[in-house]
Amino acid sequence: MATTHGLVVPNIKNVQSLSILEITHEVQRLVQGASNNKLTSEDVSGGTITISNIGAIGGKFGSPLLNVPEVAIIAIGRIQKLPRFSDDETVYPALVMNVTIGADHRVIDGAAVANFCNRWKALIENPEHLLLHLR
Repeated sequence: MATTHGLVVPNIKNVQSLSILEITHEVQRLVQGASNNKLTSEDVSGGTITISNIGAIGGKFGSPLLNVPEVAIIAIGRIQKLPRFSDDETVYPALVMNVTIGADHRVIDGAAVANFCNRWKALIENPEHLLLHLR
């Protein structure tokens, strides 16, 4: 997260066990802490995956570098309306977002990353399916 004090990478602990509302509150707490330069060492350590929203500052794609000791990083680009072709070669507008993932292959193999990407893409394209996974 870019702040006037520099780049910080806080993380949400045990996110898999939290509700959407709990995640929202934790993100708000971390944003406030980062803005005030008040994050603790606990807030910025112990993560597994970093999600970097480069689209928020106009970025379309990136080459994310791992934040060691994390095992993966995801760069999310901005959504663009681009022309695409249907099966019958008709041009139509489509919303496209580039996602780039870097992973430590000593810990996770490429097939697992590709499977994660495919599953995540399906959920982003069909957000109503996320309701099936809420805790």
